[in-house]
Amino acid sequence: MQISTKFTLFLPTILNNIILALLRKRKSENLFSLVTLRCCFFTDQEDYTAGSMADNLEPVTESVLSADHWLTHARQLIPTAIERAHATTVFPVRWKSIISKLESVPTSLSDLASHPCFLKNTLCRETLQSVASTLSEAIGLAELCESGDAVRHGKLQMQSDIDSLAAKLDLNLRDCALLVKTGVLSDATVPVVPAPGLAVASVPVLNQQLNVGELLARLHIGNAEAKHRVVDSLLEVIREDEKSVLSVLRRSSILAMIQLLSAGKPKVREKAATIICLLAESASFETLLVSEGVLPPLIRLAESGSLVGREKAVITLQSIEVES
Repeated sequence: MQISTKFTLFLPTILNNIILALLRKRKSENLFSLVTLRCCFFTDQEDYTAGSMADNLEPVTESVLSADHWLTHARQLIPTAIERAHATTVFPVRWKSIISKLESVPTSLSDLASHPCFLKNTLCRETLQSVASTLSEAIGLAELCESGDAVRHGKLQMQSDIDSLAAKLDLNLRDCALLVKTGVLSDATVPVVPAPGLAVASVPVLNQQLNVGELLARLHIGNAEAKHRVVDSLLEVIREDEKSVLSVLRRSSILAMIQLLSAGKPKVREKAATIICLLAESASFETLLVSEGVLPPLIRLAESGSLVGREKAVITLQSIEVES
């Protein structure tokens, strides 16, 4: 099917308008899909100046959605996001704070791109994908603030949206810093080729340990909902093969798990307490748990947590007391 050059030239603009409309209606589930579609297919000018869509659009493969792809796309969005934010006259104090965060993004991206494991880990790709989505949202929200629809959108709603954007930028910057400055990326590298002479039967063990390492790394990044999913997956892995988790567990992951004992959602606290309860049964982790500050949140959970949370907290405290 042939598509005219004139139509393909305007297609990115059409997608931008749809994205803006969805943002106004807060249809986030559709918004992200469209942002992804636009950045996958129209990153380069050549992609939408040819006469045939079939001849010029590559299929969406893993290589297209690589970390390099999202890095390039995020860098392309940054100048536009900053420019739109500077042009916004509504809620100047809030936008000044957002501009400061946007100006910190290039350095964070450069630091992440320079990490030796940058191209070897899906965490980088997913983090950059999240950054690109936030930048697209910043552009759309700044345009909405300056449009005639800003009043109809509602002052309180607009303030809430701007505050939400600021929180997302903070989370993106924090995640980039964590990936770079901690050993998270190194601990969660994709499976490597085993050394010569290593038994074939050991290869699945290596791969499983590296997969668990990536799962543990996800405890450090993302929002509360993402961490909830990670805890669910960890519990499942532990029940199937506890040794695979214990063998790759690091101090930083234990600290991240302890912090989840104070999470906002009771279910997250319960599941984190369940994992810590299992760790406390192992003598090799009892001292580490105490040194990382597990006692105060456990005591709080034992006093005011849910029924399951209190039960797991009490068992863990008793286990630590016996070991002591």
